[in-house]
Amino acid sequence: MKRHKTLASCCMAVACMAALLAVLTGCSSQQSYTPPEKAATLSSPTIGKDGTLRVGVNTDNQPLAGQPESSSKIVGIDVDVAAALADSFGLKLEIVDVGSDAESALKEGTVDIVMGIDKSDSSTSFWKSDAYLPTAVALFSTPSNTQVPTNTAETKIAAQVSSKSAWAVTNEFDKAAFSTTNDLKSAFSELESGQVQYVAADAIIGTYAAHSAGYDVHIVALMQQAAGYGVGVSDANTDLKQAVSEALATLTSNGTIDVIETKWLGTALDLSSTPLTAGATKSTDANAAGTTDEPQDEGEGENADDNTAPADDGNADAPADDGTGDEVNAGENAVQPEDIAA
Repeated sequence: MKRHKTLASCCMAVACMAALLAVLTGCSSQQSYTPPEKAATLSSPTIGKDGTLRVGVNTDNQPLAGQPESSSKIVGIDVDVAAALADSFGLKLEIVDVGSDAESALKEGTVDIVMGIDKSDSSTSFWKSDAYLPTAVALFSTPSNTQVPTNTAETKIAAQVSSKSAWAVTNEFDKAAFSTTNDLKSAFSELESGQVQYVAADAIIGTYAAHSAGYDVHIVALMQQAAGYGVGVSDANTDLKQAVSEALATLTSNGTIDVIETKWLGTALDLSSTPLTAGATKSTDANAAGTTDEPQDEGEGENADDNTAPADDGNADAPADDGTGDEVNAGENAVQPEDIAA
């Protein structure tokens, strides 16, 4: 009799669990989980507009930021990183095109932070975070070529005309055959066809240009010590500087930055072990001694493809906010945790 009662109890328990599973399954198929909104961790006067992080970008600096002809929105690596920052603070995101004048935008209070600031630029007075993207003038070549070039007559190098990379090539490789192109896509086309052995370009912009055009290339060497792009904040805003530093450290350590880089560049760049050319080594020694002759303004920036801005199919169009920028809710534009590989 006791055995029958035990069996009956077990059957009842199984039936209850089956019913509970059916209910849970039905609920999961009808409802999607929406994470709770994160409370804002920053407010005025640390930021100028409660509930919103206003971020300055330079839309002439693709693929960090740009505006595709087919869309009114601003997209790019910097936009995605800014979205992740805003999301970590529990804030909406407002993107403002400040052009190349980040200094004035911060001084006038138009924005709270600016993205894409070259860490090696010593002409700015505002605070710069640690780099979230590494970069340097790099030499690209085909997969079969791993040799770091030297200053010989046989070396053939292409670079975009009037760019910092073109200046670096003529400064170090005065004996090389030098080809100038209007954009990096054309330079990589010359590399692909065998007209040149190397392409000199900013590591970020060059990687994006080659990836977008479908060219199989890799970075052989750096023509300068690797620096990077950081976030600019008014030097007097201690609380915001600390918040940005901590948030960037988290986004770097949890893989978010790598995911964003891979989205735009096809890979997460790591230049820490990339060899330097002979000229870059000398330049590094000269910088340490304070005797470098590198100009502060090396010319125009580089274009991936004749000033074409990057396209982004991962972010919804955002409404304009008072005519000052694009605003989205926190999290709408950011890389989500499920996008990050374990």
